[in-house]
Amino acid sequence: MTAAAPDTDPRQPSIGAVRDNQRLDEAALNTWFRAHVADPAEPLVLSQFNRGASNPTYLITAGTQRWVLRKKPPGTLLPSAHQVDREYRVMSALGGIGFPVPRMRALCEDASVIGTAFYVMDFLEGRIFRNARLPGMQPAERAAIYDDLNATLARLHQVDYAAIGLADYGRPGNYFQRQIDRWIKQYRGAETETIPAMERLIAELPARIPVSDEVSIAHGDYRLENVMFHPTEPRIIAVLDWELSTLGHPLADVAYGCILYHSTSESWGTLEGIDPKAAGIPTEDEYVAAYCRRTGRASIPDFNVYLAFSMFRLAAIGQGVYKRNLIGIGNAPASGDNANTKHLAATACTILDR
Repeated sequence: MTAAAPDTDPRQPSIGAVRDNQRLDEAALNTWFRAHVADPAEPLVLSQFNRGASNPTYLITAGTQRWVLRKKPPGTLLPSAHQVDREYRVMSALGGIGFPVPRMRALCEDASVIGTAFYVMDFLEGRIFRNARLPGMQPAERAAIYDDLNATLARLHQVDYAAIGLADYGRPGNYFQRQIDRWIKQYRGAETETIPAMERLIAELPARIPVSDEVSIAHGDYRLENVMFHPTEPRIIAVLDWELSTLGHPLADVAYGCILYHSTSESWGTLEGIDPKAAGIPTEDEYVAAYCRRTGRASIPDFNVYLAFSMFRLAAIGQGVYKRNLIGIGNAPASGDNANTKHLAATACTILDR
């Protein structure tokens, strides 16, 4: 489901052969699939999406029918990471109230089938935009896409999570402190060198976060690349990649999305070098103001602290990706200098000082 490289056709997912380090027992999968999902007359053909650094994602094809399989990665995993059962649960619940997510088909928690837990969902036809600048579009098209991105996030945060069976999906309250503690542990578990900016954030962030017990479903990785738009309309048909979702603070999602305005990473997403007004893309202030209007807020005090926290968290996630690639169980060779983690941490420190 996560596919298409930057600047390629957003309608065409980038799919290739299953990578050698992420092969699975296709015979066992075939038996399970036909018992729990569907039993098509055609043989099942397995391929793999080329994108997605966390949970390996595969395409299952049988004739003209297609499904997506998402599983935990191989190897020893960090605590509380890669919980595909949680992805399945939250999307199943949200799909039941018409929120845009793929249709869930089946969850398998029996690791003896293909080596890890996994789930299967429907494949959807749509557009995933890897380049946040949206090249080749008119300003009005870009404005409409970013507006629906904003509106869909506001809609998610106003879902009555208890009413759809997610009252126990996380621990309400004290979200930021718990997240800081979690990502310090995750970072330490994947640490490969001392990064001074990360050490500063670890020391300072806990005392800087405002006290607030506001709770909503928090996606955790909400950005343009992780949603699918209708093939021709500026309308989101699926929010993807729910691995980091929980009951959390809605402003964490808002701040995380605004990393885009400070990122220089083409692979993660960046708006570097554009004129927002000419492009039709909202500025950071305009994006935040639109969210506030939709959710009845006057403003977001201490937004810089939320933004620095979000960058610290993304840096810790990036460190985990770097470590998996370094030891050969990730989706790509490790970069030699871990530049993305270092840049995010340094930028977060600069934002704290604004």
